[in-house]
Amino acid sequence: MMAFSSKLVLRGFATSTYLNSIKHVTVVGGGLMGSGIAQVAAQSGHNVTLVDLNEQVLQKSKGSIEKSLQRVAKKMYKDQEAEAKKFITDSVSRISVSSDLKDVVKNTDLVVEAIVEKMEVKHKLFSEIDPVAPESTIFASNTSSLSITEIASVTKRKDRFAGLHFFNPVPVMRLVEVIRIADTSDATYNQVMEWTKAIGKTPITCKDTPGFVVNRLLVPLLCEAVRMMERGDASAKDIDIAMKLGAGYPMGPLELADYVGHDTTLSIVEGWHKKFPDNPLFEPMKSMKELVKAGKLGVKSGEGYYKYTK
Repeated sequence: MMAFSSKLVLRGFATSTYLNSIKHVTVVGGGLMGSGIAQVAAQSGHNVTLVDLNEQVLQKSKGSIEKSLQRVAKKMYKDQEAEAKKFITDSVSRISVSSDLKDVVKNTDLVVEAIVEKMEVKHKLFSEIDPVAPESTIFASNTSSLSITEIASVTKRKDRFAGLHFFNPVPVMRLVEVIRIADTSDATYNQVMEWTKAIGKTPITCKDTPGFVVNRLLVPLLCEAVRMMERGDASAKDIDIAMKLGAGYPMGPLELADYVGHDTTLSIVEGWHKKFPDNPLFEPMKSMKELVKAGKLGVKSGEGYYKYTK
């Protein structure tokens, strides 16, 4: 264990006494986010179970995780072929998959939910596993826009509930927003903060406010850029050029909106608008609604505010 720990430190992963409390992690949701979270947990020494109802999704996720680990190993170990191979083999060996969530959570220290952004679906999940998970198990949601307090409301462990918002692609993006609700205990907060550091991430703390930090600032910016275009103040291309050359942004707001996906952004904005109808920043944009209706979701569909060729 000491040899392994020293390697983690050398490779940029933090180590701490938190390992005594969080040894097994259950990640619910086999999509891009869930797979990414499972990968970074496994490559930092945790045993992980990735859970999804769809067996095909699970097998696809395992394949994508292995490919991603190969890229990480190539970058970390360069010409050290044996070390790279061991890193991949060890990481993969720590990941198991299952479609039986209730059974898995009986023996886990941390559950990270990364499923569809619908409150009723999250409520169903947490209300089902709350009675069967050990009292000490911490629950966390990776939601990017929903209220952590509201998600936690269906459980009897609000003191052991927090938000852990990762960013896509998880193996690359270093930030994790740790959302502490009013009921989150100091012990829970400290454990999840230490865990995010131990998996090589940089955690920041935020209250349970709409969009947390990044999306609360970023989504209104995207919306305002779309509104400028809709009013005819400037073209999408010129808005993007202006923000890249004038503000130093690596990507313009309309380009970023296409990259994020208009279905995702619109869902966030409509959710906020429903809860805060008097805030003009949360007013859904006409052109974005039309794009979503037409299936023009951005980069992933081949067209959004711009057209993309494969």
